[in-house]
Amino acid sequence: MRRLAGLRADLAARLAGSFRAAGAGDVTVVSGPPDDTPFGRRLRDLVLRDRPGGLVVAGSGSLVLARPEDLRPFLDTAAAREPVALANNCFSADVVAIACAERLVDLPDLPGDNALPRWLTEVGGYRVTDRAANRRLQMDVDGPLDVLLAGVAWPDGDEIAQAAAALRAVAAVAADPRAELLVAGRTSARSLAWLERCVAARVRALVEERGLRACAAEARADSRANRRPPGSVLGLLLDAGGPGALGGTLARLGDAALIDTRVLIAHRLGADERNWPAAEDRFASDLLLPERIADPWLRELTASAVRAPIPVVLGGHSLVGPGLPLALRAPG
Repeated sequence: MRRLAGLRADLAARLAGSFRAAGAGDVTVVSGPPDDTPFGRRLRDLVLRDRPGGLVVAGSGSLVLARPEDLRPFLDTAAAREPVALANNCFSADVVAIACAERLVDLPDLPGDNALPRWLTEVGGYRVTDRAANRRLQMDVDGPLDVLLAGVAWPDGDEIAQAAAALRAVAAVAADPRAELLVAGRTSARSLAWLERCVAARVRALVEERGLRACAAEARADSRANRRPPGSVLGLLLDAGGPGALGGTLARLGDAALIDTRVLIAHRLGADERNWPAAEDRFASDLLLPERIADPWLRELTASAVRAPIPVVLGGHSLVGPGLPLALRAPG
C-alpha cells in the first residue's frame, strides 16, 4: 500500500502539471491521512472554503493515459456559466468538470466520485455529458494490477511477476481463434464490441453489476429506488461450491478468464466497501499472491484461481472494462 500511495502521489503531481499546461489557472493536489470522511463531504467542504466558480475533480490515479488535448474540454466545461458537467464516464467517473460549483453546497455525503454524475443529473439539476468513447480517459490506477495494465513502472518486479505471467497467458488465448475467453464482471457494451472486433478467440461474457459504485442511494433523486442487493451468477455458483470452486468452474466455461472480483465480493458482502476485505487483501488477490491475504474467503478464492488449469487474471472494473485492450495487448 505504501508503494501504491507513493506512486499515486507521483501520478497526481503529473496530472496537476498536465492541467496547468492545458490552461488551468488554479491546480491543487488535495491529500491527507486516510480516514472515514466521505468523498461528498470533502468536496462540499472544499467548495464552501474556496468558493470556486467552476472546478474539475480528478482522482489521483485518473487520466494516466490522457493526452493534453483530452483535458481541454474539462476546463471549458468548468468555465461555463450554466449548470453543465462533463465526466470521463457517467457510470464510472474518475474525473468530473462542474460549472456553477456553488450548487455543490447541497452535495450529500457521497461515498465516492463514481456517484457524482448521477447526483448532478438527478438532484443537482445539471446537464451531464461524458467522454466514454475516448479510451484514453477511462484508465484509472486504483491498484497494482492497474499499474501493470497501464505500463507504469512498479518498484518490485517480483511482486507483479505472477500477474504479469497470467496476463501474457490470457493474451495468448485471446489471440487463438480456436479458443474461448471468459470475461466476467462490470464490462460494458462498448467493451464487448471491442472484443468482437479485435479478439480472435470466441468470447463468453457475464455482464454483472454495472454501476455498482455509481448507484449509491445518496446520489439518486429517489433513495428508495433499486434496493436490490448486488448479485452475481458466478457468485451463486461459488455460494454452492465455495470459493475453492472458482478455478474448476472457470475451466468449464473457457480456456482463459478475466474476472472482476469486486462483483463477487459485493455479491457476498454487499456494496458497502467498508464491509469488504481490506484493500491490501484485494490488491494481493489481483497480483495472485494468496499467501499475503488475511481474509480466508478471498485467500481461498485467489488460491483456486492460481491452481486453475487455465490462465486466470483477477482484478477490478478496469480489468474487464477500459483495461481490456491493455490486458490483451491487441490493436483497435
